[in-house]
Amino acid sequence: MKHKYPDFNFAEGEVLLIDKPYEWTSFDVVNKVRNSLKPLKLKVGHAGTLDPLATGLLIVCTGKLTKTIDSLQAQEKEYTGTIMLGATTPSYDRETEVDRIFDITHLTESQLHDACENFIGDIAQYPPPHSAIKVQGERLYEKARRGEEVALKHRHVTIFAFELTRIALPELDFRVRCSKGTYIRSLAHDFGKIVGVGAYLSELRRTKSGDFSVDDAYDVLDLTAHIRSLKEQDKR
Repeated sequence: MKHKYPDFNFAEGEVLLIDKPYEWTSFDVVNKVRNSLKPLKLKVGHAGTLDPLATGLLIVCTGKLTKTIDSLQAQEKEYTGTIMLGATTPSYDRETEVDRIFDITHLTESQLHDACENFIGDIAQYPPPHSAIKVQGERLYEKARRGEEVALKHRHVTIFAFELTRIALPELDFRVRCSKGTYIRSLAHDFGKIVGVGAYLSELRRTKSGDFSVDDAYDVLDLTAHIRSLKEQDKR
């Protein structure tokens, strides 16, 4: 999507909507924006981490508007994606290899749609073992990669809407609206448990955060190229 860029004032503060590319970390995006702003020494941060295998809306704040990050992170989120039924992985997504296979031939579409109702409302959710949560000063995924087992604590999150938009077994496309802190990987894993088979998340895209939409987001490479071109113009 080509944008007509506004007159940015990065020092005073900008809220930049970025469409995070596949396999980029959220910090990769922040660093790309920060480096494009050099030699200005500005604060740059993001509101709500996306896993490397996810794409979609990442909110990046600069300058004085980094103070709004906490309030932006607290907003309701919307995601679309694909759940793979009939198998599990240790990371609950495609980052790790399948470790168990299940028969899914007995499942019906009505069973699958009905299962979504189990997640609507306030639910207790455990984070994936391969997540960035810190336990005793170390990321969970670091412990998981060493084969260490950790007693995970659940958190309470809210699912406002959860629906299947396509059923083509073993794939299920979905749309979910949820509160801050919801792990969609855990949602996929728990969905598999509810229907009596395994499941993991194979694709994820954040489409909305609060009133912001990925439809209005910048391509990070186009945006940073534009920022650099502005600096070149200022030198002339």
